[in-house]
Amino acid sequence: MADELIQKALEAIEVAKNTGKIKKGTNEATKALERGTAKLVVYAKDVQPAEIVMHLPIIAKEKGIPCIQVNSKEELGTAAGIAVPTSAIAVIAEGDAKKLIEELKIKLS
Repeated sequence: MADELIQKALEAIEVAKNTGKIKKGTNEATKALERGTAKLVVYAKDVQPAEIVMHLPIIAKEKGIPCIQVNSKEELGTAAGIAVPTSAIAVIAEGDAKKLIEELKIKLS
């Protein structure tokens, strides 16, 4: 996954955190995907065991929701504005990140 996409995804999370709404954690991200409320899902590559997040890109693909893998849980936690690492984030209300998420969708399609 290109660094540019990762940066854009993390930026989208930061913007959505401030102006929209995000859900933190694999369970919340999974629920948002299954309900179709997720606009973007971002998950970390360093999750152990990998099975914890392996289903996310599959569900996202089925639902046509952009899904991006970033390098670390720390990176994801920081973008989400929390002091702890997190395995996954779902953006459920884009806020001002709408344009960023649209760009990601185009690049991923």
